[in-house]
Amino acid sequence: MHRMGFVVSPGFQLMSFAALSAFEFANLSVPSAFYDVRVMSQSGGAVKSSLGLMLETGTFDDAPYDTMIFGGDLAGSEVSAAMVDFVRRSATKARRVASICTGAFVLAQAGLLDGRQATTHWASSRDLAARYPRIKVDPDRIFIVDGPIWTSAGASAGIDLALGMIEKDLGPEVARLTARKLVVYHRRAGGQSQHSALLDMDAKSDRVQSALNYARSNLQSRLSVEDLADAARLSPRQFSRAFRAETGQSPAKAVENLRVEAARLLMEQTGHPVEAIAEQTGFADRERMRRAFLRNYGQPPQAIRRNARVAG
Repeated sequence: MHRMGFVVSPGFQLMSFAALSAFEFANLSVPSAFYDVRVMSQSGGAVKSSLGLMLETGTFDDAPYDTMIFGGDLAGSEVSAAMVDFVRRSATKARRVASICTGAFVLAQAGLLDGRQATTHWASSRDLAARYPRIKVDPDRIFIVDGPIWTSAGASAGIDLALGMIEKDLGPEVARLTARKLVVYHRRAGGQSQHSALLDMDAKSDRVQSALNYARSNLQSRLSVEDLADAARLSPRQFSRAFRAETGQSPAKAVENLRVEAARLLMEQTGHPVEAIAEQTGFADRERMRRAFLRNYGQPPQAIRRNARVAG
């Protein structure tokens, strides 16, 4: 059985516990339970979350653990000397050590991330890089594996990290079964961006949002301004004016953002040829898609695919 410790401190975020549900459902996807999960804190007993809910925990111990996962609070606060010592001891014994969201600050304070690539919630990444300049912080990754150290972005990204671990431990089929039980898309690749083109555009009106939804569902189509205006039930002139006012960009740029995001996902998560992905996402050819990737990500599609494979 794989022994797993999950460590919390006062003010921990409840969302990080979604990752533990992945290990729970993985146990239900194999003939006999594989993960033995223990939740602990420095002093043990009841620990208050950031929402005020209490969680009963065990105290730190020196038992051997295969995996240790550390959560953080909303601010990435400094932790006690005893916590730092426990993190360092864990790193010498466990097969892997991980953090979820601002738990990266816990690992950073213990020096585990020095010289390594790491990520955290996008809103905290600049603070992590400023406070710990020896870390190679990537603010735009879902999760990163650098040797035995795993770090994830915030909120639901902990589930992706957990599914990545399950795939390493039990194989891709068990990871897929677990994802289905969780009713989530099978784990996003570690190299995937933390940002969504639709969320970044933040349409205010139902009509503009309808046009964006139409575009996302019809990326293979031409998607002219007239097509989008028709979906929004506006004249092309009214639509263009409203679209730019709400999203801060032109309809053509928005369509490119949606296409390049969809193409990136396919590059990361499938082995489809570049030409097929370009066609599927509405780019006229692979060269036009390559130029769009360079504008948006500073890398060609093949580099995105290589990075995703290394991260996974």
